[in-house]
Amino acid sequence: MDWECCWDRDVVALGDCPNIREGDEDLLESPRRRILEKCCDCPNFRRDLERFQTSGHPLGPVFSLIHDEYRRQKIHIQSLLSFLDSKSLEIRFFHELGSVLQSSVDLEEVLSVALTAITAGRGFGMNRAFLLMTDHQRDHLQGYLAIGPRNFEEAHQVWDEIASNDMDLQTLAQSFRKNKLSAERAKFHDILEQISVPLANTDHILIKALDGKQPLLIEDAYHHPDVDPAFARLLGVDTFLLMPLVSRNRRVGMIIADNCITHRRITAEDMHSLETFTFPVAFAIERASLYERLQEELNRVTEAHTKLKEQQELIVRMEKMALVGRITSSIAHSIRNPLMIIGGFARSMLKNTPAGDPKRNFIESIVSEARQLEGVLDEILNYSDSLYPTKDFWDVNQLVETALRDSADALHARGYESTFSAGSELPPAYIDFKQVSYCLRTIIQCDLNGTGRRRVMHIRTHREGDAIVIRIQDHGRYLPQAELDTIMMPFSSTQEMGASLGLALCKTMLEKQGIPLNAQSVPENGIFFTIVLPIRKEEQ
Repeated sequence: MDWECCWDRDVVALGDCPNIREGDEDLLESPRRRILEKCCDCPNFRRDLERFQTSGHPLGPVFSLIHDEYRRQKIHIQSLLSFLDSKSLEIRFFHELGSVLQSSVDLEEVLSVALTAITAGRGFGMNRAFLLMTDHQRDHLQGYLAIGPRNFEEAHQVWDEIASNDMDLQTLAQSFRKNKLSAERAKFHDILEQISVPLANTDHILIKALDGKQPLLIEDAYHHPDVDPAFARLLGVDTFLLMPLVSRNRRVGMIIADNCITHRRITAEDMHSLETFTFPVAFAIERASLYERLQEELNRVTEAHTKLKEQQELIVRMEKMALVGRITSSIAHSIRNPLMIIGGFARSMLKNTPAGDPKRNFIESIVSEARQLEGVLDEILNYSDSLYPTKDFWDVNQLVETALRDSADALHARGYESTFSAGSELPPAYIDFKQVSYCLRTIIQCDLNGTGRRRVMHIRTHREGDAIVIRIQDHGRYLPQAELDTIMMPFSSTQEMGASLGLALCKTMLEKQGIPLNAQSVPENGIFFTIVLPIRKEEQ
């Protein structure tokens, strides 16, 4: 019998078999592989089998039966291989997804990966996904984030972009987070804002699905008995999938997914895959949320620790100052009476001494030095009094005007010009008027060395938030910042300033009231004093 197929030849040439093409040359000399891989599917071989079956040979029907069974098994094996390939891809996808979700504690990264996985073609391939988060403080399920196109043109643009980039899931999620997260949130803001359901509303389909802890496929939503028509109209689709996010019986949130563009049917296999996906997502979201709250608590504790440390340092410093104050007050009171007697006698002698008397210069020196010592004693006693301020609400502009008026003679004697820009509609400040007024006069009259510049002083008041700022710019004086910082410390001394208490006393007085006094020396511009006064009691 002449056979149409080449199955009976040990060796064939390229072109003898229509099923062997370039790349299959190794089959030309392998009849066994050629029969199994090519001949069994060849029409010529099938016609040879039909001819053999009708030839009357007893094995004819048997060969046809074996051939049919072989082809059926081959198709079945190919189907299984295809299934295994798809499962391998799915396992790799879940492995990649799991690696990202397990390693991340950043909430936005977790959400980006989760929503990207739902909508990416390499993931679950849904068109659109909404994430709803549980607000445990308000006991509400609230719209939080959404991803996906809003129309057909945008969908094609997104899909073409994804296809051209060929990125893996993590890279795709990172790109989404970096470039599109804010835009996607804004794009669906109108819908997300309207999705807010109380957790106690167990009649709502979202809460039912959340309490049921099982995915729920909603079809024909506009006529579904459990779906509020307004909710279906808000989503704009009649078929969507609800996937509750539950971690250890804790209701984390909900994912709503749909195919609003392609209208591809959501299958049971889709539901099963997404159900497997929701547990690690819920766990990752809860972990990231807890980590975020932990970071907030840590920052709060760190800030409280820093503030407590500052308060402790302030208390220690104030205790030292109080001790110094008590000592200096005791010394001042001990020498005050003898000094007043010396000064009084000297002034009395000065009145009775004629102008030409050679002793007058000595007596004037005694009077001058006694007056200076009395001034120092007043500063020391004022320092002791500054430890216990008495506060109330006072007009700051009036405070500055009074200080300028009291300092007018001293400024005039030193050749100073002063200007005052009063802030408008300032609220009263909560301060010790007497102490702050003393500080202002001291700053205005402080005897810092001049630099020979034009002696002008600008004072300005204005409001900054919940505080009133007094800013004094003294163009006629200048000191290096280090020396300026030194003289702000009590009982410190500099080469130029000696051991004056003036500015240090002001700083101590104001700190006791919680008022910062900042002194900044700026070359060519003089010295800037800034006092920030509170306007509320609770800010003390």
